[in-house]
Amino acid sequence: MRIDKLLATIGYGSRKEVKKMLKTGAVLADGVVIKDAKTHVDPENQMVTVNGEQVEYREFIYLMMNKPPGVLSATEDIAQHTVIDLLTPEDAVREPFPVGRLDKDTEGLLVITNDGQLSHQLLSPKKHVPKTYYAVISGEVTESDISAFKIGVTLDDEYVTKPARLIILKSGETSEIELTITEGKFHQVKRMFEAVGKKVTYLKRLTMGDLELDEDLEPGEYRDLTDEEVEILRNSKPADFI
Repeated sequence: MRIDKLLATIGYGSRKEVKKMLKTGAVLADGVVIKDAKTHVDPENQMVTVNGEQVEYREFIYLMMNKPPGVLSATEDIAQHTVIDLLTPEDAVREPFPVGRLDKDTEGLLVITNDGQLSHQLLSPKKHVPKTYYAVISGEVTESDISAFKIGVTLDDEYVTKPARLIILKSGETSEIELTITEGKFHQVKRMFEAVGKKVTYLKRLTMGDLELDEDLEPGEYRDLTDEEVEILRNSKPADFI
């Protein structure tokens, strides 16, 4: 990897700023000063330092965010805030993206990474990776809804959803539920309840695969996934009700 790309990627400035820094002799690879921005280095096997401090390079970044309402699950938008706008410059410069999306007004677990292979694995329809949501519903959720969701309901565009697991936490004029689905259709949870004559008034994602939201994260906060959590994501099993 070119030294200017390496240093820019991990937050030492723009390519132009890095080139200026290189000219000062502040950057060394295995003790040898590097001034040419085109010089290739191997950050996995060479010790690269800037002003005497060793550069720590990770090819991939894995973040868990408790997405707040009012923010788009997108990398950029000219008019509205996105989840990437909530990241520090050091993390944003790695060009991560949200794995799937949560609706603008939906809260909860969002994985953000620059690992395209993992993202594909988690989102592939063939993998049937489950995602569990907590929701508040206007209307009484009943056993008949559980049965309907278990088979699959017909949405407003005539699409029939794959089987889903519905658990009633509280039933009444206002109900509380947990719903596990394996798809990610536009506004899917809301449209599924509309299909049975009810309305979602609050929605929060709790899990993706076998990864659970860290409840210590306040809305808008995020942290790095641990190595163990990354492996949990990689090894997430298909839903057992498909």
